[in-house]
Amino acid sequence: MKIYNFSAGPACLPEPVLAAAAEASKQYMRTGMSLMEMSHRSTPVVELFEETTERIKSLLAIPSNYHVLWLQGGASTQFSMVPLNLLPEGSSADYIETGAWSIKAIAECNKVGRANVIGSSKDVTFSFIPKECEQNTRSPYLHITSNNTIYGTQFKVFPKIENKDGVLVADMSSDILSKPIDVTEFGLIYAGAQKNMGPAGVTLVIIRDDLVGKNYRVLPTMLNYETHVKKDSMFNTPPVFSVFVVNETLKWLEDLGGLEAMAVINERKAGKLYSEIERNPLFRSPVNAVDCSLMNVPFVFNKEGMDDGTFLQFCDKRGLNTLKGHRSVGGFRASIYNAMPEAGVDALISAMQDYEIV
Repeated sequence: MKIYNFSAGPACLPEPVLAAAAEASKQYMRTGMSLMEMSHRSTPVVELFEETTERIKSLLAIPSNYHVLWLQGGASTQFSMVPLNLLPEGSSADYIETGAWSIKAIAECNKVGRANVIGSSKDVTFSFIPKECEQNTRSPYLHITSNNTIYGTQFKVFPKIENKDGVLVADMSSDILSKPIDVTEFGLIYAGAQKNMGPAGVTLVIIRDDLVGKNYRVLPTMLNYETHVKKDSMFNTPPVFSVFVVNETLKWLEDLGGLEAMAVINERKAGKLYSEIERNPLFRSPVNAVDCSLMNVPFVFNKEGMDDGTFLQFCDKRGLNTLKGHRSVGGFRASIYNAMPEAGVDALISAMQDYEIV
């Protein structure tokens, strides 16, 4: 039986990527060694990092005045690194609060300076993306979480920065590479790999040149972007195997036709599932329709008293795994990142239709 993993992360990976990872774990490029055994100073590994960086620059059309970094610590470390590097002493930065991860980013900013929450949908369980937000015109940056894995909302249009000297910063952990974006709209983008780009263990950071080395405060060496820019992400031993898997995922995306083709596929997958939720009298979406995520689709029973566990067991027997919704929302959540095949979405829809007549 084919198993479809709808987990919000770590998420499923494309089959060709898993096959390449299995081979590299045994022997990499006929070296007689596993990639996991090789020095990050060796020529094959240095070339791997250069290739991965060039590949993502091409896919995202990253301009030459941006650096690409491959860091450790997950996106959660970036919650601290962003204000530590970009927020002057005694000042505040703007944040839009759209879910659990933005709340954590706000908390870390408040340890460095002050997070000015200019928009929030917390009072309605983060069911929409705030649109009319009054920015502080002196804020050095506005931080957003582009896609919200728990609550299933996504920015369709990114905010314009009102401070001519400010920048937009985005946590794109759960929708990076799902569609084309204009990198020049942002000063800094960061994304943990384990949802849409590869395995856990590496975090992508894309940072504009002029934001490196601000030196607003004395920083721990590893929390300074300048450290990693100067050493091409190799100040210390980097997550080599994770970067290899990212590179294989980028190759897979290229073979599909790039981000334009991926966006069409993602629109189609999500469109099918949202249509079924709307059609099926058993289910409903708790999210504002105009803000629905293409990556994470929460849905709940339409009537009170129905047992979530029974439907989850029904799906599990069909190989449809990890569909339980987050405890703050309840119900169900289908994470349909890039690597989720369309057949997996079709199988879930079929299960929803069959459960309707049970």
